[in-house]
Amino acid sequence: MAYMLELQNLHKTFNRGTINEKAALAGVNLQLKPGDFVTIIGGNGAGKSTTLNAIAGVWPIDQGSIMVDGVDISGLSEHKRASCLGRVFQDPMTGTAATMSIEENMAIAARRGERRGLGWGITKKERKKFREQLRELDLGLEERLSSKVGLLSGGQRQAITLLMAALKEPKLLLLDEHTAALDPKTAAKVLELSDKIIEEHHLTAMMVTHNMKDAITHGNRLVMMHEGRIIYDVEGEEKKKLKVAGLLEKFEEASGGEFANDRMMLAN
Repeated sequence: MAYMLELQNLHKTFNRGTINEKAALAGVNLQLKPGDFVTIIGGNGAGKSTTLNAIAGVWPIDQGSIMVDGVDISGLSEHKRASCLGRVFQDPMTGTAATMSIEENMAIAARRGERRGLGWGITKKERKKFREQLRELDLGLEERLSSKVGLLSGGQRQAITLLMAALKEPKLLLLDEHTAALDPKTAAKVLELSDKIIEEHHLTAMMVTHNMKDAITHGNRLVMMHEGRIIYDVEGEEKKKLKVAGLLEKFEEASGGEFANDRMMLAN
């Protein structure tokens, strides 16, 4: 079977040889089929965001390989991987340029990977397309194309970042706790938009979350990490039947312990 993502035996240790040495990834193996939407949960330091950073090329892995659509990207720089990846971060301020307008931000995303010529202005055709795409967000932003992104709320910025990340239909969309900084109502709206964009564009996606309920509700597959390893992997009908209490039991069974400080936060 042709996988969209293959992680083979990923290892990463930070501050090796010092008192602060930390094994963040300890042999991660994961295969995603085209169109898979996997949610990743686990306690603090489990390796969730580290896995996404490894895929994005934020720093080199110590061992293993990362294949995207059959191509080994393990040795590529973060910049070179960006052409096949879309990413939305936890901080709504990270994915957009605050001093630029909505349409300027969207134009940069739409032209990612293209050579910049003299005709860098936004065309009427592009403006019409951006307006149509923003209308789908149902946030009234289609009438604010010239507004500076820095004037928008966190939820509005995150919705635009999500739209921008999917504009070029990346081979893999990485959502790194992208609703953690939002209030519950706004977070629910952004998650709803995430589902819609992933489904409409037939994207393969990974979403890191601290919220067990969200992990169960969204996506077709759920992966649980603990101490740099995947300890539980469930999909399809089995995932649909999961409840938070059952997921906590699975964690305790697979890890040999129970959630400490994270337990209540994960159960919310």
